Amino acid sequence: MDRNAYIESLKMQLDKWNAEVTKWEAQATKAQASMRAEYEKQLTAMKVHQQNAADQLRRVQAASGEAWTELQRGADEAWSAMRKAFEKASASFTQTPGKK
Repeated sequence: MDRNAYIESLKMQLDKWNAEVTKWEAQATKAQASMRAEYEKQLTAMKVHQQNAADQLRRVQAASGEAWTELQRGADEAWSAMRKAFEKASASFTQTPGKK
């Protein structure tokens, strides 16, 4: 995959995650107190991973020449961590309250 296609792929995935987190934030504010703490914990973890993934994206975008291929490895690791955090948070936000 070339640099531009890679960057576009990362942007699209990050946008998708950002949109989902926005929905979860709204859901957390409406949650019962018993679930709100867990939702907020998941959201805090997601935001850390989101920031890390966004930072990696900016580094790849700013890299010149062949340097971006080295940065790609770091971005891939950040994206993998973000994906895992997203899946964990998604499981929390899609559970029926009271069924953990």
